Amino acid sequence: MSTDYQPGFGNDFETESISGALPQGQNSPQQCPLGLYAEQLSGSPFTAPRGKNERSWLYRIRPSVRHTGSFKQIQVEHWESAPQQSGPHLALGQYRWNPIPAAPAGTTFLTGMRTVTTAGDVMTQVGMAAHVYDFNTDSPDDYFCNADGELLFVPQMSGLQLDTELGVMGVEPGEIAVVPRGMTFKVLGHGQHARGYVCENYGAPLTLPDRGPIGANCLANPRDFKTPVAAYEDKESSCRVVYKWCGSFHETHIDHSPLDVVAWHGNYVPYKYDLSTFSPVGALLFDHPDPSIFTVLTSPTEQEGTANIDFVIFPPRWLVAENTFRPPWYHRNIMSEFMGLIYGQYDAKEEGFIPGGMSLHNQMLPHGPDAAGFEKASEATLSPQKLEDTMAFMFETRYPQQVSHYAANLDSLQKDYAQCWSGLKRKFKTPT
Repeated sequence: MSTDYQPGFGNDFETESISGALPQGQNSPQQCPLGLYAEQLSGSPFTAPRGKNERSWLYRIRPSVRHTGSFKQIQVEHWESAPQQSGPHLALGQYRWNPIPAAPAGTTFLTGMRTVTTAGDVMTQVGMAAHVYDFNTDSPDDYFCNADGELLFVPQMSGLQLDTELGVMGVEPGEIAVVPRGMTFKVLGHGQHARGYVCENYGAPLTLPDRGPIGANCLANPRDFKTPVAAYEDKESSCRVVYKWCGSFHETHIDHSPLDVVAWHGNYVPYKYDLSTFSPVGALLFDHPDPSIFTVLTSPTEQEGTANIDFVIFPPRWLVAENTFRPPWYHRNIMSEFMGLIYGQYDAKEEGFIPGGMSLHNQMLPHGPDAAGFEKASEATLSPQKLEDTMAFMFETRYPQQVSHYAANLDSLQKDYAQCWSGLKRKFKTPT
């Protein structure tokens, strides 16, 4: 399959894997070229405003009504949805985990998914879930469709190949990829031990944040997002398709591949993004900007400026602020923050937060630099400093995140995490 890409975010694309396969001048001719079937995939209501209307026209070997048979409900053991049916599994607190244990041999992407937190309600399409995946075995005849939300992939160890209805994406650590709600795809790791994070977005589709006074440039630029070109899989053999719908899982068996789209056009598409192309904006004289300045993608709500999800990164960058405590300050926040580390070291934590690990700071719970990080930053010589070889991220939501049963019982849960602040001593001195 091809791994060529088309640049741009929110564009109307058109692409064909066989010349002449894409109808011109209309969407649904009486007879499509090459004996293909025309089908529309809508990611928004038909009557959504033009700027928010998302749909693509697919020209495929079989219509998707042939890509399902009778369904059977199945269990996917460690994938949970909000609201959780039991809990809370942990008392209130700030939490941090080391990387999850390596999966046993024979673990596939679906069986290797582990829910860490959930927020909101999958039935009403608000909130999200934060997952980690760890797998080592490909299942090339297994396909997946998530009707509950779009999936944001953040590889941390080894890359992924995402074969979607609209084309193929290769995604490496340091890149992200998004597969829209309702689009069928499969995940391949090519036999490597693959580990990473997934944000399952139940709410409005991720989009670029408004830049406000920043203007037209910097942060994530639209041209750096890449959407695959058309590539179809013409396979006539037994295949399994698993649907996630309203928090439950259902499988169906068919005798061909569902990834049979020969040509397509539209704006409801999968895409990838290289995090190294994010252009940070920061303080040039004093004080530390709010972390929202590092937002790559956002899922908006009806309340302006309050996100269903913000995907935020902390990339390599220069620190130059004068007379300033440069790491993130201590704070409490209306948003709930799930954080992961792809590589390197996060500047607010001197120890205990390692690549593949994760932390959770729920809404209105205090957090910030550990004691060692505070002392180091308070005494540092404030010459220009470049943070290099680091990439941390946050899945941030306005909803409280509930810890899953799986995550609550992990041996890698750092039960003494809150002790990282115990060394913050009283420094107050009354005037003499």
